[in-house]
Order: sequence, then structure tokens, then C-alpha cells
Amino acid sequence: MIEVNEVRQLMRPDGVHKRVYTDPEIFNLEMERIYGQAWIYVGHESQVPNIGDYHTTTIGDQKVVMVRANDKRIAVLYNRCPHRGANLVADDSGCAGKFFRCPYHAWTFRLDGSFLSAPLRAGFENTTFDPSNPQFSMIPVAQVDSYRGFVFAKQATGGPNLVEFLGGAASSIDNMCDRSPAGKVEVAGGVFRVMQFSNWKMFYENLHDTMHGPVTHESSVIAARKQHEQSGEMPFELLIQDGNGEPYTFWEKLELRAFHHGHGYMEGIFDPAAATRDPVSRAHFACLSEAYGEQRAREILGMNRHNTIIYGSGSPHNVFQQFRVIRPVSVDRTMVEIQVFRCVDAPEEVFERALTYANVVNSPSSNVMPDDVEVYRRCQVGNGTRGGDWISHHRYAGTDVVLPDGAVSINGTSELPMRNQFAAWFNYMGVSPSAEQPKQQ
Repeated sequence: MIEVNEVRQLMRPDGVHKRVYTDPEIFNLEMERIYGQAWIYVGHESQVPNIGDYHTTTIGDQKVVMVRANDKRIAVLYNRCPHRGANLVADDSGCAGKFFRCPYHAWTFRLDGSFLSAPLRAGFENTTFDPSNPQFSMIPVAQVDSYRGFVFAKQATGGPNLVEFLGGAASSIDNMCDRSPAGKVEVAGGVFRVMQFSNWKMFYENLHDTMHGPVTHESSVIAARKQHEQSGEMPFELLIQDGNGEPYTFWEKLELRAFHHGHGYMEGIFDPAAATRDPVSRAHFACLSEAYGEQRAREILGMNRHNTIIYGSGSPHNVFQQFRVIRPVSVDRTMVEIQVFRCVDAPEEVFERALTYANVVNSPSSNVMPDDVEVYRRCQVGNGTRGGDWISHHRYAGTDVVLPDGAVSINGTSELPMRNQFAAWFNYMGVSPSAEQPKQQ
């Protein structure tokens, strides 16, 4: 097992050693100390609307089941039968009915995981088998909580509660839900899954890497602009690709906000035109005005925020109603699941636009995501060579404005998000951050 002092040697105020991406021992320690300790998003309440409905997922390297129990509460259970250890349900969503039934020997369990029955009970007489002993039930994850329908689970007891853990990042979930006149969203339209051949941390770093867009996505920007020149039109499908081609002066004006526990978001200035710039926005604004009043509706739609990071879970995108869920698989494999949400009672065109965004930008066959996936792969391969040992986080290092709940950048191209994420990373791994990095609670 890698020692704490050894982990400490992988840390600099303005960079990290490449081993944090390539060492299987470090990956295993992350599964224990990050995914074994932090609140992790497991799914949305809308994925299990009825008693018996379940959705399978992972918390780090642990397979779990989110299920709607008989009392209508949501339970999160390890996906394991205590008899021989079989997964009780296959990976996916479905309905267990009134109870879980193991496909191997037909042991059954109530929807809260407690033991219900086993065939030929006489065979257990005069043994230590005890159906009241928790070891003969499905084991629940230590803590489960929900924030506005988004369900998180934690494998450890104690520590901050979910609201404390989310901190300022919770405002992005609030805005996503507030874009519904009913104040809630639901998973709809299917889910994209993309296997990336890179370490899980690379995705988080790239989410707020404002320097890469004009370079990595140059081909899709050129294609969008060429199509615009030929047709004379810039429809939504082209506009969202063209956005990556903004000059560096645009990116420099963005605010990068970092919070404790590795969270953060990237935000532009309030956009008053967002409520009325096109027919879809105007219809959305009208329904929100009826629900909240015009001033509040304009505030909701004017929040110009992209790529919020909930470290360890993924990235909710409130403007286009999606959640990119990031699941580590191995030191060089990461599964990214793109969930799209419908704003309940909002015009259907709002949901259709969210689907369009997901297809054009985030689907496996899009013109944008494959650029990132390829660059992540190249980083993973390059960090396996002898061409150097350290990863640079030098941009605007030492200039971050430290706040009580984190920090804010002085320039939108700062590498503050990377430094903040690794301050949290080292804290989880048992190493205190240096004085030059934002302190983590």
C-alpha cells in the first residue's frame, strides 16, 4: 500500500506528479479514501418513481442499487446477495416487484434490503444462520440523502451532511430545477455512455480548462463557420459548436469559482438577453414568468453558468439540463454517462433543445466530445512515457483570491480549478494542502 509520505511527494503548489494518473495503487487508494468517504451522486428520484423500481450504478469500484422501498423512501444497497455474493440485479434499470430475488438460489430480500426468505429453511437448523443478523441481508450504504431530487450516497458515517458538502455548487442544481415552472426536473430521453481511455481526474480538469476550446475543438468550429458561410444561417446546432472558437479575450473574462471538496463552476456575466433571444427562450420565459414573476424568471434564465463540477460525481449543466456522471473504472478507464433532464411543465421545445445539445456536443458520435476523448487518451499515453514527470498548473498560480468557502480566479484562463481539485484530492488522501492552495474543509 502506498504511504502518505509517498503521496506527499507527488504534490507541488503549481503541479502534480504524473503518477496520480498512472499508478494503479493510487487508483485503489482513491476508491477507498475519496469514493469511500465522499458524497457521490447515484441517480435521480425520477429514475425510480414507483415502489420496487431500481436503478443500478457504482460508487467508485462498488456496485450499488438505488431502489424505491415500500415506505416510498429511496434506499441505496450494495448489489450483492449475502449467500454466494451474486449481483442481485443486472446492470440497468427495472422493477424488482415486491422484493429482490437472487437469480442463483432464490434467496429473497425486502426492498429495504432486509432478509425475507430462503428455500428449504430446515437446512439451516442447528447452524449459526440467523435471518435477523444484518450479515444475511443486503447491506445498505451508510448514508443516503437527496437534494432537489438528486440522490447522493456516502459509504462512510459522519462528516459533513450533503448540503454542507455541496456548498456553493448546489446553486447550479437549484438553477436547473428552477428552470421548471414546477421547480423540478426528471431524467428523460435516454442516456449516452462513453468509455474513455484515460484517468477519471482528466475529465474534471478539462471541464474548466478554458484554454483548450479553440485548439482541441478547432475542426468543429471551422466546420460550423463554413456551414454558416454557405447557408447564411447560424442555427442552434451550429451556434453551440461555434462557441468553442471564441478568442482568448472572451475566455479571460469568465469567472472560475472554486469551492471546498473540489467543487466549482465556470460562469459568464449575467445575460439579460437569455430570456428573449429566440422563440424557445421566449416561450420558456413566458411560462416561468407565470410561475415566478418576470423579474425572477429573468434571473433564472440569465444565469450564464456552464460545467459545474461536483467532485467525485460529475458535472450538472443547468443551462441545457444534463448531468455528465463520471464513473472511474480503472486507472486508465473512465465511463461517462450523460443524463438529460426534462424541466417539468416547461414547453416541450426546451427539452428538445436539451436533447439537441446532448446529441451535438456530448454523444459518442458528436463533432465535439470525440476531440476531448482523444486528447485525454493522448495525455494518458504521454504520461506513461519517460518524457517528463510533472504536470503543470502554473497559469495564474499564486493569484487566486481566497474566500471563506474556496477561491475565485482573477482571470478566466487560470488553472485555479486544477489546483483546487488537487487540494481536495490530497486532503482526501490524507495529505494537508500547501499554503499556496485553497484550504479544504
